[in-house]
Amino acid sequence: MIARRSLLKASAALAAAPLAWQAQAQEESAWARIQARGVLSVAIYNDNPPFNVKGKGIDAELARLLATQLGLKLNLLPFDADEKMGDDLRNMVWKGHYLGYGPADVLLHVPVDKPLMDAERQVLIFGPYYRERVVMARRLDRLPDLESLAALKGHKVAVAGQSLAGWLLIGADQGAYRDLLTTHLPDGVAAARLLRDGEVDAAAGQASELYSVLGDDKRFFIEALPMPRAPRDGWAVGMAVKKQSVELAQALQAALNAVAADGRLAKAFAAAQVPWQAP
Repeated sequence: MIARRSLLKASAALAAAPLAWQAQAQEESAWARIQARGVLSVAIYNDNPPFNVKGKGIDAELARLLATQLGLKLNLLPFDADEKMGDDLRNMVWKGHYLGYGPADVLLHVPVDKPLMDAERQVLIFGPYYRERVVMARRLDRLPDLESLAALKGHKVAVAGQSLAGWLLIGADQGAYRDLLTTHLPDGVAAARLLRDGEVDAAAGQASELYSVLGDDKRFFIEALPMPRAPRDGWAVGMAVKKQSVELAQALQAALNAVAADGRLAKAFAAAQVPWQAP
């Protein structure tokens, strides 16, 4: 899910190419229907800290910011992630779930990823608003240096086993660090809490997860996971709408640009203790 510069350029050019995209629309404009009803329906993932937990978090706030910027009321649609990103796009963007919920007007937290864009022809993926990374946090008094994973020997490390960070650490150096790992955790937030509470010496996970717990606490240092296989540049997350919803995509991109430019987006990240800069 690593995003490349060309993807960001393509998404940034979204608002500049209305005529080509409008030609694709075969039905009444989704944006016109949304304006008529006065409500923006936004899908966000359940149990996705710090982006959404019970209707609170960065994505929940971003949904509110977008709706407000567009002069609309917000209908928030939290949902449980399916096994694959393609399933989530089908259920929440272009078709709807067989259980009867969805689709929404827009889905947040979608990887702005070229292979995904090429594979999912029913949707438009655009509007990167955050760059996620895989990182490790460590207690400076116990682990003052971490030039390589070898420095972890003799230390306890927390990481969610069913995560990218978990897969990387479990398989690193032919499994040399497995005995050090506490892996029965739901996410990187839980791993960071164990580190904060002194139960482990290091924790790994997504940057947003670790920062949301540790913030700028000077007892800890957060850095890129020191291994070649880790995606050093991370990946961008953005939004997705139906392929035909070009005007809606343009309106959302303009709203995102506005809330980023005036600092409201950075403030939403700061409220969760997560550093933000344009992806």
